[in-house]
Amino acid sequence: MYNLIIFFCLLALGYFSGNYFEQQHYKSIKRRERKTLSLPAVTFGAKKPIPEAEVAALFVGSVVISADYFKMFVYGLRNLVGGRVVVYESLLDRGRREALLRMKEQAITWGASTIVNVRLESSNIGRQAGNNKGMVAIEVIAYGTGIK
Repeated sequence: MYNLIIFFCLLALGYFSGNYFEQQHYKSIKRRERKTLSLPAVTFGAKKPIPEAEVAALFVGSVVISADYFKMFVYGLRNLVGGRVVVYESLLDRGRREALLRMKEQAITWGASTIVNVRLESSNIGRQAGNNKGMVAIEVIAYGTGIK
């Protein structure tokens, strides 16, 4: 009985603290996105010419975001039956947006006028195949070529 009470307390703590910190992160992302709107980040197709540039540099933004205890619990339940894991979609959204922001903030500091050929990569961290123990986190990397 004691273990069950601890489990539900941890679950509630994970839900409320995770929700609070996620909302704070979204507020920070929205505020910083408004500041970086002036710098376009675009991807060109293979047959389109890249704009002329005097100087170019590679910019990388990366982030690792971990899941809270509640998200890990819901993930474990969803893993039993399959389907969409909605609680992890916010992790991916926050990761992508944060990585793009970090890349753009570096480029703005450098003085870039545009970032071209932007790419996003993501990967899981912590859980090995067939092993449901350990930390659950995602890493997202955004990279592109800044031009002046």
